[in-house]
Amino acid sequence: MKKIVLILLTISFCGLTSCKTGTKKGGDMDKETLVKIETTAGDIKVKLYNETPKHRDNFIKLVKDGVYEGTLFHRVIKDFMIQAGDPDSKNAPKGKMLGSGDVGYTIPAEFIYPKYFHKKGALSAARQGDNVNPKKESSGCQFYIVTGKVYNDSTLLGMESQMNENKINVIFNSLAQKHMKEIYKMRKENDENGLYDLQEKLFAEAQEMAAKEPEFHFTPEQIEAYTTVGGTPHLDGEYTVFGEVVEGMDIVDKIQKVKTDRSDRPEEDVKIIKATILD
Repeated sequence: MKKIVLILLTISFCGLTSCKTGTKKGGDMDKETLVKIETTAGDIKVKLYNETPKHRDNFIKLVKDGVYEGTLFHRVIKDFMIQAGDPDSKNAPKGKMLGSGDVGYTIPAEFIYPKYFHKKGALSAARQGDNVNPKKESSGCQFYIVTGKVYNDSTLLGMESQMNENKINVIFNSLAQKHMKEIYKMRKENDENGLYDLQEKLFAEAQEMAAKEPEFHFTPEQIEAYTTVGGTPHLDGEYTVFGEVVEGMDIVDKIQKVKTDRSDRPEEDVKIIKATILD
């Protein structure tokens, strides 16, 4: 019997879950917006990148509208990230599952990569996984701050090699996503020959496309950051990075070390008291 491996992977990928675009007022694209996030653990100051205007403007709007006031850091994973911004976390009783709340819209991805990447302190947008969100659109409100860990040169080289080896699979998955209705139909009809033929066709296309792409290598800036301050390199190019912490990284570190439950929610709430745009 022909072996069919066709993209069961596309159905299993899991992501970090979870308005207007334009120029800054006055047209000053050099001045970056600063936001102070007051939490029960201390204050964190972040700057927003002008090169990601959709995320910048949306974050500013939510801050001005008070959307984040009273929300929790509902998902905290040491040496990875701290996540917040779920509207459903306001006054959430202990034990309640959080992370699926939203504001009714998503934001198109704005990957300014490799200039902006997941170094420690990066401010990034959470999103749903690729299986339901192939365009990698961001949550309209949920965000995370990277803590990550420090890597050595040999580990980064190994990651480069793995990414290059996995390139065909990534392209194959992307192509398969465009044929999901056809795939589901053939699976429902137990059409193994049709699935096998489509699989062979997509693998051939993926191999051809992969051969035309340059090999992946971390930039010198990424290597410097990941081997000194640390970060989460496996998230690069997958989630929009739209800012970074400029003050209060000690508070971020304090939050990432709190005791959490099985759902990664802090056992003692870490709350955003207020977020303010700084002039």
